[in-house]
Amino acid sequence: MPTTPSRVTSRRRGRRSPIELYYWPGIQGRGEFIRLALEDASAEWVDVARLPGARAGMRAMVRILDGEDAGPLPFAAPFVRIDGRVVSQTAAVLAVLAPRLGLVPDDAALQAEALQIQLTIADFVGEVHDTHHPIAGSLYYRDQKAEAKRRARIFVRDRLPKYLGWLEHVLARNRAGQGRWLVGADRTYVDLSAFQVVAGLRYAFPNATARIEASTPRLVALHDRVAARAGLAAYLASERRVPFNQQGIFRHYPELDAPAARRGKSR
Repeated sequence: MPTTPSRVTSRRRGRRSPIELYYWPGIQGRGEFIRLALEDASAEWVDVARLPGARAGMRAMVRILDGEDAGPLPFAAPFVRIDGRVVSQTAAVLAVLAPRLGLVPDDAALQAEALQIQLTIADFVGEVHDTHHPIAGSLYYRDQKAEAKRRARIFVRDRLPKYLGWLEHVLARNRAGQGRWLVGADRTYVDLSAFQVVAGLRYAFPNATARIEASTPRLVALHDRVAARAGLAAYLASERRVPFNQQGIFRHYPELDAPAARRGKSR
């Protein structure tokens, strides 16, 4: 597999063209949920904006967003081009890709359950974003710090444990997966997305997340299990994985995190 950050190729699946991912090159953001699925499945795909001559890739993405493409008009990136057609919205992209990549069971009821979980994760990711941009995405963080502190305080206290606790409960209820996977008997794209959420929260809210993880052992184990998968472990250790940073969804502002846990006094 090439080591360049711009393109990932592997075994071909028939004569299909490579899947093209269109997303901003310098952040993980919502595009990372799609990247993880493509990497785990060893798909043949292209991260268009990170190809050599990235300006051409960015121009191609903007042309599609401006409606110059004959296909459906995406509202925003990320979106993919699959066999000549454009699909947008992260959850929809994953639901379309998953059967092709072997990342969801064939059973229609389980596919619907996976999509429901992914949509809930999308809601959660939106709330994470709004901790640092509660007023408007067009404003800088410094212009809404007071509101961000108030929003983050409620998020850490109420929303973070609610969402992570729900994922823990879903794992516990899935008898087919024996508490190891969210849907069915094997890993699906929603397990990869749950991994990304935990990884992002550990970066953005390390103190608050560490406290909640004590009560979500199945979710922590799921994170570790996904991270250890051969294809993903190689990806996570490579330069293809964009590091978390202060431009993405998961941003670390210490003033928004819970206070660090106090250590007991030594005797």
